[in-house]
Amino acid sequence: MLKVTTQALKSMWTNCNIPTSDGDMEPTQSLDATGLLCPLPVLKAAKRLRSMASGEVLKVLADDPAAVVDIPHFCNEQGHELLNATEDGGVQKYIIKRK
Repeated sequence: MLKVTTQALKSMWTNCNIPTSDGDMEPTQSLDATGLLCPLPVLKAAKRLRSMASGEVLKVLADDPAAVVDIPHFCNEQGHELLNATEDGGVQKYIIKRK
């Protein structure tokens, strides 16, 4: 199993210009995708975002190492705004604003 360190995550997010500080946007909804492997965190986030109104904010929790690439790529491709990406204790937290 691939082990992704906090420093590697922050480096990846910094290199992609993704904010890594806690944002001030309060999530409208939350999705706990911990324990799910690629592509399920992105698929579940996509499904949840489709049910939300434009401008609403989704918090996604994931521990899949591939999510660090998949979620920012998904947001970029679909036009959603990735407001925040952090990691704590092996759990990644993404704050996504629906387009």
